[in-house]
Order: sequence, then C-alpha cells, then structure tokens
Amino acid sequence: MPAPWLRLAVALFAVSWGANQFAPMQLVYSRHLGLTSGSFTAMLGAYVLGLVPALLYFGRVADRAGRRVVIRSMIPVSVVSSLVLLLGPLSPELLYVGRVLAGVASGMAFGAGTAWMKELSARAPAGAGARRAAVSLSAGFGCGALFAGVVAQWLPAPQVSPYVIHIALMIAALALVWPVPETRTARTTPAVTRVTALSTAPFLRGVVPWTPWVFGTATISFATLPPRVEQSLGAVSIAFTGTIAALTMITGAVIQPWARRFLEHREEWGAPAGAVLGVLGLGAAGVVVHTDGAVAVVAVFGAALLLGSCYGVLLISGLVAVERLAPEDELAQSVAVYYCLIYLGFALPFLVSVLAPRIGYGTCFAAIAVLMTASVLVARTAPAPRARPARRDDVSPVGR
Repeated sequence: MPAPWLRLAVALFAVSWGANQFAPMQLVYSRHLGLTSGSFTAMLGAYVLGLVPALLYFGRVADRAGRRVVIRSMIPVSVVSSLVLLLGPLSPELLYVGRVLAGVASGMAFGAGTAWMKELSARAPAGAGARRAAVSLSAGFGCGALFAGVVAQWLPAPQVSPYVIHIALMIAALALVWPVPETRTARTTPAVTRVTALSTAPFLRGVVPWTPWVFGTATISFATLPPRVEQSLGAVSIAFTGTIAALTMITGAVIQPWARRFLEHREEWGAPAGAVLGVLGLGAAGVVVHTDGAVAVVAVFGAALLLGSCYGVLLISGLVAVERLAPEDELAQSVAVYYCLIYLGFALPFLVSVLAPRIGYGTCFAAIAVLMTASVLVARTAPAPRARPARRDDVSPVGR
C-alpha cells in the first residue's frame, strides 16, 4: 500500500492537473469559438477569482476542522469544474464559470494539502513536506498541460476529451486519498483569524515583494509566448502549446529538490537565484518576439526552461520561509495566504496582452525584468527568518 504522503501527492497532482489543463486550449477555442487572445487570458486569470477566497476560507477550516475533510470535499468540486468546462462549446460564458470552479478546487487543496503533507512527512528530513507538496503540484501543472495539448491536437472532440481524462483521474485520486489518516484533531475553540507569521518583517519585506513573479513568469512562458510562433508551427501548434506549458512546470518541479538543498545552506539567496533565472528567461522571451521561424521556436524552448526554473526556485523559497515562520495551528492559513500572493501573477499575461499593442512585447518583458530585480533587492533588506515555536498540542501523532 502506498505511503499516506504519496496518496496525498496523487490528489495534489490531480487537482493541479485540472488547474492547468486549460493552458494549451487557447488555439482550440480560437479556432472553434473565435476567442481572442485577450478573452482567453481573461479566462485563464478567472481561476484566481475562485482560488483566493477558497484559499483564505478553507485554510482556516483546515486548521480548525482538520486537513482530510477539506481534501475529500475538494475532489467533487474539481470534477464539477471539468464538467462545466466540457460544456463550454455550448456557451463561452461556461468557460469562465469552469475556471472559477477550478480555482475553488485548487484553493481548497493548496493550503490544506501543503500543511497535511508537512505533517505526514514529519519523519522525513526537514523541508521534505514542502518539497513533496511543491513537486506534486508542479508535476500536475505540467502533465495536465502536456496531455491536454496532445489530446486536443490528435484525438477527436478536442473541446471535450481533455476534461474527460481529468474527471477519470480525480475519481482515482478520491479512492487513493480517502483512507489517508487525519493529522489534526478538530478544535472547538475559535479558529485563528490573525496569522501572526505573516505580519513579521521576514515575510512582509523578505517574501511578499517578489511573490507575483512566481506564477507571473511561468504564465508568460505558456500563455504569452506560444501564440507568437503559431505561424511557424502550422498543424502542431496546439500540441506545441501544451508541450511548452509542460516543460515550464516540469522544469519547475525538477529543480525544486536541488533548490531545497541549496536553501538549507543559503536560504537568503533563493529569491535572487530565482530572479536571475527569470531575467534570463525574459531575455529569451524578447528574442521570441523580435525574430521568427526556427530561431523564435528555439527561443520559446529556452524561455520555458529558464522561466520554469525561476518559478520552481521562487515557489520552494517562499514555502520554506512560510514553513519556518508559521506555528502548526496557523500553517494551512499561512500557506494559503502565500498562494494567494503568488497567484496574483496569473494576471500578468492579461496585462501584457493589453499593453503590448501599445508599447511592444519587448518593452513589457524589459519592464517585468526591472520590477522583478527591484523586488528582490527590496527583499534582501529584510531580516533573516527565524523559526517560530510550534504548537503541537492539537496535532495527532499520525505520520510522526
């Protein structure tokens, strides 16, 4: 029987698959529904409208009622989101609804799932829980995009088939995660509403300034760049979009174990290392928009590798900081707030689509690089994080 943490990892993988299966569908909906790039990036960003309130609410629920009830409830919501997206061809407005529901499912999973993973990994080396959660999520983001792109490119009913596969995956995840033991006992005292760890200088000055670039850089890679080379790819452009999304997110997953080991000795250099990778990736993005043909296509691959690495390093850097700062009874809420901040970056491709016709893509990418560098320089002025004493009186010994 798989270990409890591995069963949970499958559930996190499955929900993040559903969160990013929409990414390669831009060209499908453009051809079949006539959606513009601006409309699609708005739909992509609608995910955040469900994600943020769900993260904040269900983070509190998970800290008070336990992790398992939230994760079990998340799976039907994720299934419904894919059912609604499957009906999108009937009315484009349903695509917005489906994306919001996908955000709700992700919001339920990310905070509670990351906290649960930490507690189920208590016997593993320090930081294993954060790494396992981040890798599970990143791998799901990548595989969801890759398979959706391949399925939409070569299987019948491209507006339906990817979502059917995700529904089947979620049903399998439900069977696996159902018996995973709870790690917290339900509390009758009021839930913590003030998240003390997030009011500290190490978080406010050391983490918050650069959080939007975690997903901002990743979404630039797979939402903004592939359509720029569509004419050079011809018939395989949908699969190419899925491949780039997968390459971005899987690169982020692969680099995280290395980044975690790096952070054990040089935690303060995590964000600067991520920013360097991000600036290099934005430089490759500039090559994409100023060239064409094979050169532009190769530059998209280079940008995906660099921006995916930026995403992975920044994501794990923030999770490690939150894990060190947050007491046990605030962990799910603290992780939830962190995810709310990093998901603000999902708005970046939409902002670029609005500004680029006026000032050019190259100028947009240069401005992002400058802002990212400035945010990391601000973060470097913050004091180093110190671990807070954990409250373990209401944490069961399961997994310890």
